[in-house]
Amino acid sequence: MKRLLGVFLAIMMLLTCAGCGGGEEKPAAPAEEKQASDKVGALMPIGLDEEGYKRWTQDIAQVEGQTAYTAPNKVIFFDNMNAMIAALQANQIDRFATGSRVGNYIAAHNDAIQVIDNNFKPILGYSIGALEANAAQIEEINTAIKAMKDDGTIDKLVKENIIDVGNGEPAAMPMPVIEGAPTIKVAVTGDMPAMDFVSADGKPAGFNVAFLSELSKRINKNIELVDIDAGARSAALSSGQVDALFWVVGVYDQEGKALPYPLDNVKGFAVSIPYLMDSRVGLTLKK
Repeated sequence: MKRLLGVFLAIMMLLTCAGCGGGEEKPAAPAEEKQASDKVGALMPIGLDEEGYKRWTQDIAQVEGQTAYTAPNKVIFFDNMNAMIAALQANQIDRFATGSRVGNYIAAHNDAIQVIDNNFKPILGYSIGALEANAAQIEEINTAIKAMKDDGTIDKLVKENIIDVGNGEPAAMPMPVIEGAPTIKVAVTGDMPAMDFVSADGKPAGFNVAFLSELSKRINKNIELVDIDAGARSAALSSGQVDALFWVVGVYDQEGKALPYPLDNVKGFAVSIPYLMDSRVGLTLKK
């Protein structure tokens, strides 16, 4: 009987201490969470490559104190917005940033896409760019832009051609023709809807046309719109295919002061004062 009792006690001790290693049993470690791939899309900036873009995001983070989008694992550049949206929908990129007016327009016209990170820093400023040889022309444009801001014309054009568009599509309109006046060829891309919009049949429409029409009248020069891929803007300007770019992107702090590292690194360009300022947002797929 004593032998049986001893065996029974030994078995109980083994069961009690099995796997304890002399201490309390530790819970199993949770499965490692899957890390986001962090592939960020961007329209091809002027004068920046992937490493330059990463440095740009780091500089922005240091000045603005905003760490999102800092040093993404991979930057994938696109020559036009349609290709970048298609890549997002195909899960080839995780997200991309743009101006809030552009982001809201894209989200309103794509059920699978949502806006994230409202009021992303820094503020974007859109300017007209030309070669430095045409700096005098840019000064003339600056005078017109300032007058259009002061008299409320730009606010009116933004409301009519961007804000009020909603879920619709910007309207096409003819450019004025000034007899005997010189012509400036301006590159538009359609890659910043509804600010810079080109319809499916290749016709510029909406704010870009309305703004440039008013600018044409104020500087007394004809403006011819030339549809160019965003990634080909610099080459089109340098080759003389166009005389000016409708949008060149600069970055500004919350008080509107220009930061020393624009998104478009426009060496050799003369750049106008911004005709439009906008906060930044991120775009990603809906979960």
